[in-house]
Amino acid sequence: MIRVKGHLLVKLSICALSLSSCASLKKGTAKKQTSVPATANNNRVEFIDGIATKRPVRNISRENNRDISISRNITRGSANLENAQSWQFKYAQLLDVAVEDVLNQKLYSFIDDWYGTPYRLGGKTRDGIDCSGFVNTLMNTVFQMGLSGNSVDLYSQVKKVKSQDLHEGDLVFFRIRHKRISHVGIYLENDKFVHASTSAGVMISDLNEPYWKRYFAGGGRL
Repeated sequence: MIRVKGHLLVKLSICALSLSSCASLKKGTAKKQTSVPATANNNRVEFIDGIATKRPVRNISRENNRDISISRNITRGSANLENAQSWQFKYAQLLDVAVEDVLNQKLYSFIDDWYGTPYRLGGKTRDGIDCSGFVNTLMNTVFQMGLSGNSVDLYSQVKKVKSQDLHEGDLVFFRIRHKRISHVGIYLENDKFVHASTSAGVMISDLNEPYWKRYFAGGGRL
């Protein structure tokens, strides 16, 4: 080193060599990009020409994994669920069954129209209807059966069916405080049946409810 006017100077050859090395290094790496993992806000920091920049990144592996899991979970049932209508959700909840199992739109539209109609002995209109009147009207409208008569008459017309073999559209009969048949309804699904009750009018009830279980007399098929 040479001392000039109280200052220390580095030999020019060493400085020149250092500058040459720096220039060479910069030239070789000017276009090289260095990346670090994405930050918490999902931006990737990249150094381009020595300048730090942030770019949003897509987690391709996660998206692909998600797409794969979704495609594997798509089934006929879930496809039907996507296309289900509001009435199906409503009655699936009332019957406690899967939405895709509620299919008879004509039946449930009829029930929806009559739901809550008050009970009236001998009635056959929206102003009031009794149990046999409701059953006859529903069966004739939905299933095109020319039924008539009261619950006793209907009981004499059906083929008896065990409770575990009941299907949609079968009739269910009750002996309520009588030795003879005194009430009738229409079986739906999952032990549920629709009927015109004296207490709440047209409604859906469960055969397993203590009251109905106590008075249940059997099922019948037309």
